[in-house]
Amino acid sequence: MFKAIWLEQSAGRTEATLKEIDTAALPEGDTLVRVRWSSLNYKDGLAITGKSPVVRKFPMVPGIDFAGEVESCTSGAWRPGDQVVLTGWGHGEASFGGLAQMARVDGGKLVRLPSGLDARAAMSIGTAGFTAMLCVMALEAHGVTPDEGEVLVTGAGGGVGGFAVALLASAGFKVAAVTGRTSEGDRLRQLGASEILQRDQFSQPGRPLAKERWAGVVDSVGSHTLANACAATRYGGVVTACGLAQGMDFPASVAPFILRGITLAGIDSVSYPAAKRAAVWKRLARGLAPAVIGAMAEAVPLERAIPAADDLLAGKVSGRLVVDVG
Repeated sequence: MFKAIWLEQSAGRTEATLKEIDTAALPEGDTLVRVRWSSLNYKDGLAITGKSPVVRKFPMVPGIDFAGEVESCTSGAWRPGDQVVLTGWGHGEASFGGLAQMARVDGGKLVRLPSGLDARAAMSIGTAGFTAMLCVMALEAHGVTPDEGEVLVTGAGGGVGGFAVALLASAGFKVAAVTGRTSEGDRLRQLGASEILQRDQFSQPGRPLAKERWAGVVDSVGSHTLANACAATRYGGVVTACGLAQGMDFPASVAPFILRGITLAGIDSVSYPAAKRAAVWKRLARGLAPAVIGAMAEAVPLERAIPAADDLLAGKVSGRLVVDVG
């Protein structure tokens, strides 16, 4: 028996409880993992509270990320004691996730923890840091370099945005960070932001084209914010889109694309190819100082995960929440 956050649906309402379940209740998979740390992402908050239908079937154990050690593996791909991390792949939505002390998964979706990261550090990074690194790598792949100009990061008060600021700054980029929380300014400057911009400058309808400023953009917000970021991107610049905190809509014009030749690069971390994930994690281990990783996350015990989900959705959480599952 082990502890898990357990989601059930009754009369159309999601009910979240902390309960003990048996390993026999775990889904099929060739690898059993003892989870040490998980995290609480925005999507987890939606799942636990039921405020958005992200869970595709019930009952469900939420948690899109986890890190721990292999207990057993029938395929031979892993040995007991191997330190592993998992992010994405629909866990916590379509199959049991990491807000539990045990998880059974397809071993091909696990990544070995790189040197320099333990389970807690890996969850401090989690899907947020993994997504941010994919954005940085996409900017690089399209030729954006520090000497070409500033990079804009929207939603900088969140996990993806915060890690994007830190990763870009450590790579030598001048970073402008957008946030709606005035209290986040000092923290974002410590992460490497050279300028703090207010959210309301971007969140309202804007012009099809604005003054050219950004060589690159990391956007986790969508809607008008993404449209305004595109409108102010310099000729040949690159905008990476990885989130929808403001909305799924994109009320923009084709003008930045056909008159300035900008590129809009979509970023998906959920189904990112398994064969490429280890390289991303190695870059994260190299590109983030331990002090930065530690400063990005607050730890809560598994027993606090359910009420913490409400705090997360209410905007009361700065940075990341990691969950001590063990």
